[in-house]
Formats: sequence, structure tokens, C-alpha cells
Amino acid sequence: MIKPFDARVVVKKPTRQERTESGIIIPDSIDEQKQTEQGEVVAVGPGSRNPTTGEPMDVPLKVGDKIIYTKFSAVEVKNDGEDFYLVNERDILGVIE
Repeated sequence: MIKPFDARVVVKKPTRQERTESGIIIPDSIDEQKQTEQGEVVAVGPGSRNPTTGEPMDVPLKVGDKIIYTKFSAVEVKNDGEDFYLVNERDILGVIE
């Protein structure tokens, strides 16, 4: 498993396929206009460092959280044949409850 550094999280790449009324599958790559993405957190880094004390500042997320993040800020990585995204904490827009 990927262990993120700093204030980053590992997000499971969403698998989403949409179909037209006639049954044609539209791949994710067609929807390039979309600026955000949703995913599930699978690992959380220790947090960034406080510039004064050097102590880590916790990332307020946990494994299993469903989040919304800016699509083009994430870095796509493969691990053990699975696709994941590395996302900086500052690029996470919210948690879905």
C-alpha cells in the first residue's frame, strides 16, 4: 500500500461509467469539463509541519471518508495493479456525509 507523506491522502480512483439511453457506455475521459472528482480515502499522511515548532499538524480525514477534490490537482499512481490518486489536503474541497 502507498504511505503518503506530508498533508496528502491516497484516494481510490472512482469507477464510474455512464450509459446513454440506447445503452452506449460513456467513459470518464469524455467528461473533461468537470472540475471536481469524488473518491474514497484509503490512506492519510501524517500532516504538514508547523513552521514554528516543526510538529506535524494532523490531516482531519480518516480512511473510508468520501471526499470531493479538484480533479486536475491529483496525481494518478498505480499500486499492485490498482489505480489511485495522491491528493494534497489543500485540494480537498469537502467530505461527503
